[in-house]
Amino acid sequence: MPPDKKNNNSTIRATGAFGIVIPAFNHGPMIEAVITKALKLNLPVIVVDDGSTDSTCDRINHIGGIEVLRHRENRGKGAAIMTGFERVSETMDWAITIDADGQHHPQDALNLMRAIPENSRPLVVGRRQGMAGRAVPWTSRFGRKFSNFWVKISGGPAMTDSQSGFRIYPLPESMNLDIKARRFQFEVEVLVRAAWANIPVIEVPVSVGYAAGPLRISHFRPFVDFMRNTRTFYQLITRRLLIHPFTRRR
Repeated sequence: MPPDKKNNNSTIRATGAFGIVIPAFNHGPMIEAVITKALKLNLPVIVVDDGSTDSTCDRINHIGGIEVLRHRENRGKGAAIMTGFERVSETMDWAITIDADGQHHPQDALNLMRAIPENSRPLVVGRRQGMAGRAVPWTSRFGRKFSNFWVKISGGPAMTDSQSGFRIYPLPESMNLDIKARRFQFEVEVLVRAAWANIPVIEVPVSVGYAAGPLRISHFRPFVDFMRNTRTFYQLITRRLLIHPFTRRR
């Protein structure tokens, strides 16, 4: 479904239809507000409930105009995104991912769409502004710098916000990158593999709402996810050094 004509002017050059994917896991306090704002874009909205055990399911059941997909148990953010991709790719060419924790402003999706060059199929990442602010958790600031560095070392693009979940993915290209990670690491691995596949990666400034305060729920676990990130980057670097040289020679 194309953007609403009120917002679809000549500055949006991308061809094809867009759909919104919102992966959610125990985001009951914020999920309604996020969906309500996303619906204002007049695009199809797919919410993937990744095995929530709080009020998330009840809160989204009564919201009209969306499609809800559910995992019986928590499988990870990357798995939820891939489930959304599979559904969106049936009828659309692009997937816009928006986090369910309320940090993003869905209206900024229009800026991401406008940044897509004509006749190009890039992966567009929303570069969050104000990430040095006092309201931003230190884990987010550290994790951002850590991932930016290792994405580049792994052969990915030079990024300033490799952990942003506000993105536009070209479909089906993004589904065919053989991503191994199925949790938070999905979003950094896909950047590296996109670069390996010569898919352009573009960063576009977007606003961020960490000031949402106690209602905002993050499931990022510093030690566990740091170790998972480390394993993902180790595997990517190993593949780049040991396998890619031989495949290029062929």
